[in-house]
Amino acid sequence: MRSAVALDRFDIKILVRLQRDGRCSNVDLAESVGLSPSPCLLRTKRLQKIGLIRGYGADIELEKLGEYVIVFSEVTISNHRPHDFRKFEEAAGKYEEIVECYNVNGGYDYLLKIVAPGIGYFQALMEKMLTDDIGIERFASRIVLRQPLHRREYPLGIIATHKRWE
Repeated sequence: MRSAVALDRFDIKILVRLQRDGRCSNVDLAESVGLSPSPCLLRTKRLQKIGLIRGYGADIELEKLGEYVIVFSEVTISNHRPHDFRKFEEAAGKYEEIVECYNVNGGYDYLLKIVAPGIGYFQALMEKMLTDDIGIERFASRIVLRQPLHRREYPLGIIATHKRWE
């Protein structure tokens, strides 16, 4: 289990607001969370320093750029030694089309979220991954038809305040 960072209600409010609007000014942030600007800035810098805030980024509307496809691929690797997992993960990180990679339990080893300019491109990418010999035994893919829900924000209030059963 991961160790949790001690946060108070102001820290959580800061994180929630920054998830929604990472470009807000410190003055606006402070006002929205009920702090004066100086302590708010100190808290924000502390949250960045301890790694809770990994970065800030834009939410891009891909449809405005052109045609694309999102594919979830279930990948099973050939061998299950620690070295084999590292080899696959390092290789997966080199394909910029793989935007998320999860090591999961169940009937396969990894769930990949892949964004490509089309089905043909995706197919060529998977063929390249197979010929690159990164340890893939088999894969099954699911093409996203539409995305009826898109949340960039995690439920921080629930996660940070949930009582753990230990």
